[in-house]
Amino acid sequence: MFRTLLLWLSRQPSIFNFVRHNALARSFAARFVAGETIDSACAAVAELNRLGITASLDLLGESVRNEAEARATGATYLTLLDEIARRKLDANVSVKLTALGQDISDALCEENIRAILTKAKGYGSFVRLDMESSEYTQRTLDFFAQKLQPEFAGTVGIVLQSALRRTAEDITWANALPCRVRICKGAYLEPATVAFPDKRDVDANYLSCAKTLITQGTYPGIATHDERIIDELTRFARANAIAPDRFEFQMLYGVRRDLQEKLVREGWRMRVYVPYGEQWYPYLMRRLAERPANVAFITGNVLRELVSRR
Repeated sequence: MFRTLLLWLSRQPSIFNFVRHNALARSFAARFVAGETIDSACAAVAELNRLGITASLDLLGESVRNEAEARATGATYLTLLDEIARRKLDANVSVKLTALGQDISDALCEENIRAILTKAKGYGSFVRLDMESSEYTQRTLDFFAQKLQPEFAGTVGIVLQSALRRTAEDITWANALPCRVRICKGAYLEPATVAFPDKRDVDANYLSCAKTLITQGTYPGIATHDERIIDELTRFARANAIAPDRFEFQMLYGVRRDLQEKLVREGWRMRVYVPYGEQWYPYLMRRLAERPANVAFITGNVLRELVSRR
């Protein structure tokens, strides 16, 4: 019922319009979303860079079903890459294929993403294809391997989710290509037929997959805020003489900033995923709805950070 309510709220334009102009709501959102414009997003990245943290910028919006909107999203990413280069920021970009027209046609999506990858390659930058729900997993991997990897190897990478039962096999496949992988737990509410219903199994699979990636992968992104998992992986890396420049940790903007800075001080690489754009309200509601436990997760991490800074 709570999940249904959050999804309903995310689809209410009147509530969105009210929230966008509510100072308290905007203040809360600013903790996790770097404003609505390229300028605000780049300013957030500049501050992260000052702390020794790199970034991955993401224009909010997904499941686009209008061609003009998909093309506009693609054009915005081109401008974003120009601005990253002009401002000499240490950042790359993350894109969702559904935001570029994947649900409209593969041809439109390919046209948009190839333009983005061509520009990124010219700048010596990198583009991450965000993974969405399990219904898109095989489609995204096939599109990546057949349409993009042959020409843009080294410029484009993928995301895999430890919540899915198939992920260990997908990592073996990705390492054999080879390609860069971000491993995350996965925020989507999935059926038990394709995903582990028990958090302990998700965590165990995450650790196993992450260890495979940092020993055999191509500069993987280890995306987690779980301090227990991070401690285990740093111990594993040291015990196996895996240099800190072989991989990077990744976290969300505004979550566990204390831990982000601690890892940098200890010599590990850190990249922060920085979402921005006008669609921040639906983004927050959908993220919470996908896993209502995220409400407790976000609240708990904010409180933990506040306590640690005292």
